[in-house]
Amino acid sequence: MLTTITGAKSALPGKSAYALGKLFIQVKLLFSIFPLDTNLVYNTGIKYLIKTFSNKDNSVNYTRKKFILLLLMAIGLFSSFSLLAHGVDDVTKNFLEANEGSAIFSFIYIGAKHMLTGYDHLLFLLGVVFFLFRSKDVLLYVSLFTLGHSVTLLYGVFSQIEINAYIIDAIIGLSVVYKGFDNLGGFQRLFNYQPNTKIAVTVFGLFHGFGLATKIQEFQLPNNGLVSNIISFNVGVEIGQFLALAMVLMVLNFWRKHSSYLSFAKFTNTALMSTGFMLIGLQLTGYFIS
Repeated sequence: MLTTITGAKSALPGKSAYALGKLFIQVKLLFSIFPLDTNLVYNTGIKYLIKTFSNKDNSVNYTRKKFILLLLMAIGLFSSFSLLAHGVDDVTKNFLEANEGSAIFSFIYIGAKHMLTGYDHLLFLLGVVFFLFRSKDVLLYVSLFTLGHSVTLLYGVFSQIEINAYIIDAIIGLSVVYKGFDNLGGFQRLFNYQPNTKIAVTVFGLFHGFGLATKIQEFQLPNNGLVSNIISFNVGVEIGQFLALAMVLMVLNFWRKHSSYLSFAKFTNTALMSTGFMLIGLQLTGYFIS
């Protein structure tokens, strides 16, 4: 990392080099609190930033530089977590298997971490808020999603409802496809019909909750302290969702100030659909070969 900072200082003159180098250190320290090494993503982004800041072309303006840096921070933050949706690291797995009794703060942490590593949840949320420009609309739709997944998370665990995890995760992938397709106006164009978005977000929220429940059920948690632990886990999920949503909205609100937002809306939501189809394929493949 020091070599990269040195390269940044040599490529940029005076105070700009010092300020940028200092910012790189601060962002790297932020990423270091998370479990996985981010050197590959982070250093690749730094090389591009150095090239951008060193460019003498006036077309490379300050706004573009700010956006690139903000995007780098978002990529670094999310890539610092497990790249597998709902991945459970060994430390968490060992804790869940060995824990006896109530462990409120531990389960809050696990819930928040679980949500932040669940990129299928985050992609669906991105699709939900992509064209929501008013705060009250964001609050409404996120609340409906929260209500849906909270109900089935708690009901699924306490009632011991067992559903194949591959099928549930495939449906969650379908929710990502649905939202990208909806944002592209696909229902209106192909079917001349617009589904009720509020109902759709709530229903898919129910399936997302079952997805969370299936992961918890894999560890056969003891009945001692189960209620407080699962409620704590759900609280952690909401905290993780809030943190992720705050990052998503920060990037979107910055992007919305520029004409490229609407210009790239088609590309972004097509990418959402493509990712959703990929998730469906991966989960169905896992189902048929397991």
